[in-house]
Amino acid sequence: MAAASAGCSGEQSLTDWLAVRHAPGVGTATFHRLLDTFGSPSLAARAPAGELHGLGLTSAAVDAVRRPDRAALDRDLEWSQGLDNLIITCLDDAYPPLLRQLPDPPPLLYAHGRVELLCEPQLAMVGSRNRNPTRSGLQTATDFARHLGAAGLVITSGLALGIDAASHQGALDAEGATVAVAGTGLDRVYPAAHRDLARAIASTGVLVSEFPVGTPPLAENFPRRNRIISGLSLGTLVVEAALRSGSLITARLAAEQGREVFAIPGSIHNPLARGCHRLIREGAKLVETAQDVIDELTPLAAACEAESSTAPAVAPELDRDYLQLLEIMEFDEISIDQLVENSGLTPAEVSSMLLQLEMGGQVAASHGGYYIRLK
Repeated sequence: MAAASAGCSGEQSLTDWLAVRHAPGVGTATFHRLLDTFGSPSLAARAPAGELHGLGLTSAAVDAVRRPDRAALDRDLEWSQGLDNLIITCLDDAYPPLLRQLPDPPPLLYAHGRVELLCEPQLAMVGSRNRNPTRSGLQTATDFARHLGAAGLVITSGLALGIDAASHQGALDAEGATVAVAGTGLDRVYPAAHRDLARAIASTGVLVSEFPVGTPPLAENFPRRNRIISGLSLGTLVVEAALRSGSLITARLAAEQGREVFAIPGSIHNPLARGCHRLIREGAKLVETAQDVIDELTPLAAACEAESSTAPAVAPELDRDYLQLLEIMEFDEISIDQLVENSGLTPAEVSSMLLQLEMGGQVAASHGGYYIRLK
């Protein structure tokens, strides 16, 4: 997939978007005021200077919109022509619908990999970054991501050291999908030690950023990156966090965005569990197993699927397997182990298919890990 932009009418239209994006002092709020007023960056660029000043643009910004820095634009445009690279505007059909619900959605997204995953049901997983996570915290993140990824949820995190990396790796281990939200331009990987991990994510998942090509890892970028992690997701799971952890920022943003917040409790003697305990006291859902998360998110994912006209409840290439699974189930309660044995599918495949069927209202989870067919 190599394209300038999904939904834009050629390079000229994308160039107009990039010109506004690179204009000095034009942040997300100002960009959206321009869109609300003029409908497109192209029309904004032709508007009288007085109108642009009235919307918050400085004289330097007006000049930059009308006579943009070609070097900066060309860097983005050249990057967008790379294999599996895409620049998505907030008016494109490919733009993630959950992200569009935010009060400050990024006007542009830079994506590398399977961009369609951005519109699929996601769970954000975050935790200790700057401080060393515990060995048990890393294992818990890997195990949860592996199980939830196998069940069909896309695991979203920030490519940081610690819990983020373990969450991405767990999803990859399960041959599931994972989204890495970067705080830099996608022409670089931060931290550099995660180059191999980023490459693995891009091969089966997607890397995404709101920052143009060449953007370095500035400290102020990462809180903004966190709002995208939570904004893409139905819920945020905090695996392990100290009281001053940046993960609590992501959890707060998720709550403000109206998304679910989950936290895994730990030992009262572990300082990296105190952030999770605070979240639980403040109303986050206490999580002991991956199934706890699935039970909470399945109705939300089903609602999102119902609202989407482009996301089918059942993947077309798996129709035959889904029908076979439903035939095996008949209308009696049956366990996952029985379905694996009778279908010849792997436990990961059966778990993923059951999640999709449950979101589609065709099966329902029963007690003790059993499922029952509804249709």
